Amino acid sequence: MSTPERPRVGIVGLGIMGSAYARNLREGGFDVVGFDVAPAAQAALAAMGGTVAASPGDVAAQADVILIALASVDALKAVCGGPEGLVHTIRPGVPVVEMSTFPLYAKDYCRDLFEAKGNPVLDCPVSGTGAQAAVRDLVLYASGEEAVVERLRPMFDGFARSTRYVGPFGSGTKLKFVANLLVTIHNLSTAEAVLMAHRSGLDLKMMFEAIRDGAGNSRMFEVRAPMMFEECYQPAGMKFEVYMKDLDLISDFARDMRVPTPLLAASIPFYVAALGAGRHADDTAGLYSVLKEMSAPRGE
Repeated sequence: MSTPERPRVGIVGLGIMGSAYARNLREGGFDVVGFDVAPAAQAALAAMGGTVAASPGDVAAQADVILIALASVDALKAVCGGPEGLVHTIRPGVPVVEMSTFPLYAKDYCRDLFEAKGNPVLDCPVSGTGAQAAVRDLVLYASGEEAVVERLRPMFDGFARSTRYVGPFGSGTKLKFVANLLVTIHNLSTAEAVLMAHRSGLDLKMMFEAIRDGAGNSRMFEVRAPMMFEECYQPAGMKFEVYMKDLDLISDFARDMRVPTPLLAASIPFYVAALGAGRHADDTAGLYSVLKEMSAPRGE
């Protein structure tokens, strides 16, 4: 039974991130109703005790708050305003929380569509990988009406380590672009550092603990260096094929802001090389293997 502190949460999009939100919310005692086009995602939701909806509209008819976690703008438009979309059955006053990494015009589309129906809309992307999402180690950048954010904070606490109110609607997406700019560079710098340590004969576990304790540490080093040690990139917390969309968004936003991004520009070719090597579904920690293969001495 839903309460103000524990509303019935609707989730549209049960991929890597959406399924992690659902699992953590279920473990926290929240009722969850969700929809995804993939039968495996529907089965996973049912297995964790969630309710599988027949359509996005079915989610809207049942939920007290709706989280949207999708991979493309086309999917967002279909889910929100399509023939079986949320907009046709949502009750007035039910908040809509758009959590995907999309361009600002897509966020505005979502806000305009639902606010016309009397529903508050928040822009709330998260910082963190799928692996971090699984263990509730995400930072949520909440933007929009602050009173709505505060009302939903107990729910956000169910799947995020930290919820930061960052300003008016759209501020969350702008901050996510800034964060992902750093992630892009730190991920590649971690791959460079791990390969240098490997080639120099350092014990990698020792190196990890020493670097993590010093000035050279970064969150991406902590998350992805262990994956690089093992050269194991499945299951992916962030797939190369998905992250390429984020790289385009960051580049477009930086250009619009007239901000030079030389380190981002230098990093992108290595992400493209990963796709050329067939690493589409690998975690972006696979940059380590890309660098290793590109520079392999004879016999390595």
